[in-house]
Amino acid sequence: MGTKREAVRERLVELVDALAPGAALPAERALAPGLGVSRTTLRSALDELVREGLLVRRQGSPTVVAPERERAAQPLRMVSFAEDMSARGFTPSSRTLSFSAVTAGARLGRRLDVPPEAQVHRALRLRLADGVPIALETLHVPADLVPGLTAADLDDPGLYAVLRSRCGSTVARGSQTIEPTVLEADEARLLEVPHHSPAFLFERSTHDRAGRTLEFVRSLYRGDRYRLVAELTAPRATAPRAAVPARARRLHAGPARPLAERDA
Repeated sequence: MGTKREAVRERLVELVDALAPGAALPAERALAPGLGVSRTTLRSALDELVREGLLVRRQGSPTVVAPERERAAQPLRMVSFAEDMSARGFTPSSRTLSFSAVTAGARLGRRLDVPPEAQVHRALRLRLADGVPIALETLHVPADLVPGLTAADLDDPGLYAVLRSRCGSTVARGSQTIEPTVLEADEARLLEVPHHSPAFLFERSTHDRAGRTLEFVRSLYRGDRYRLVAELTAPRATAPRAAVPARARRLHAGPARPLAERDA
């Protein structure tokens, strides 16, 4: 037998399924008696549905059923955040929270393929879709690649546009790792979710056609608003080779004769 909170959760899921996206739930003071539970138990179940992306709760507003597009689905392809969000019907925006020059050090130097003593532009950026925080991104760019890069450049025209116009470099390929994680207190506060909320950790390096590393990015995406989509294809069936009689195999063995010889 499940716990009372699990039973309440199931009742709430049924309620969410019956409501239209964007519809408001009844107030907790009215909902709790109807479900026969305390407001504390109800709030715990609501919190779980918010983390799962089924509900949206914003300060000073009622809790509502999440619109279908509240969850951004990310296919496994190399596009910028703005391109990805725009393609899904969101309005992307960014806030640069900090921008500084740092010494690469050994680990970051390996990621960027620069000496440990090299200078690196580092920016902490909050990525938003329709004004809602989606990701927290730490960007690293070799300073000698883009001298004079500023925080304003990252917002307009954007790093990739700056790389094209100032350096003649375009992103040709990249490598990325993805793993599940949970958010620390400061990360959760910036992404407006509870401490220890689930998240995706992306680490990506991109390179130009000459193989030079252009950036190393570490991104934390909210697990309740982001979904990964991978397209799976079955291997192509290989047609069975027709059986060749032993005599025919012996006749075909050996190097081919020149055409002139065969036509003679």
